[in-house]
Amino acid sequence: MAFLHKLSKASSLASASLIRHLSNVPENTVYGGPKPQTPNQRVTLNQLRQKYNKGEPITMVTAYDYPSAVHLDTAGIDICLVGDSASMVVHGHDTTLPITLDEMLVHCRAVARGAKRPLLVGDLPFGTYETSTSQAVDTAVRILKGGGMDAIKLEGGSPSRITAAKAIVEAGIAVIGHVGLTPQAISVLGGFRPQGKNVASAVKVVETAMALQEAGCFSVVLECVPAPVAAAATSALQIPTIGIGAGPFCSGQVLVYHDLLGMLQHPHHAKVTPKFCKQFARVGDIINKALLEYKEEVTNGSFPGPSHTPYRMNPKDVNGFSKELQRLGLDDAASAANEAAIEPEKMNMVNTGSN
Repeated sequence: MAFLHKLSKASSLASASLIRHLSNVPENTVYGGPKPQTPNQRVTLNQLRQKYNKGEPITMVTAYDYPSAVHLDTAGIDICLVGDSASMVVHGHDTTLPITLDEMLVHCRAVARGAKRPLLVGDLPFGTYETSTSQAVDTAVRILKGGGMDAIKLEGGSPSRITAAKAIVEAGIAVIGHVGLTPQAISVLGGFRPQGKNVASAVKVVETAMALQEAGCFSVVLECVPAPVAAAATSALQIPTIGIGAGPFCSGQVLVYHDLLGMLQHPHHAKVTPKFCKQFARVGDIINKALLEYKEEVTNGSFPGPSHTPYRMNPKDVNGFSKELQRLGLDDAASAANEAAIEPEKMNMVNTGSN
């Protein structure tokens, strides 16, 4: 009985220890939800609001896959936007219109696996939220549940878009609005044209941004508008503005990943790269150089050399392998195996001698 009592006590202690280790219930919270925010955990709307209130610029960059998301995460970018611009810079289309919701969800999930810190925002692609508020809410829900996003972004400021934004917010989903140049509306705009260049258009940009704020958006993207228009909108709003081609007077800035890195150096990309974009690197040139060097080394036989041929057989196994090949009537294969076993050693000797 004493043994059973000790065993029971030990089991209880182990269970208590296990519960303590598995517990993720933070102190001073209303319910057992996520732990309090730390610099290494997900950016929240409250943190963005704090930055906005302090006048600290907010950074946003697009990402479309796991590697780009990891880079944004490492750089400490505030907001990671899985943009429908993937249609152009990833899928090679001339506009953002062709990308589908299913394709966007693939991008969203990949980004969610790579970016652990930034607030994750997914674009609602063209054709997935215009029909009704019900369609808009359903699409937004899929972006969060199926894509792993924290919020969504939608374009435009027509009454139906304002209504859609309001319905999505009321469904419990955070929304970023988008005014100025709205690429999904190029059929109406007549191409990728800047907005707000005359009085009526400028006033419309400001009024639309204010309507999106009233609908419950926590931020508004201002794209391709003159700096005075962006400054006026930023002053009129009580939520952050994120500029892209809108000058320095916004609450933050966003650029497309491929554009700011100079990732793609070819005629198609030159055609769709906006003039407002600063290339902070020319990564495309580095990629092209590396690929050419790889092709050259494979062609001249210098790659892979001994240092990149790491897997070895000991001489006894090489000999046994060769005999088995001969037994199977594969004499040429046996000779090739023997030569391959000797060749790395020869190359090592040559390299050692040259050093």
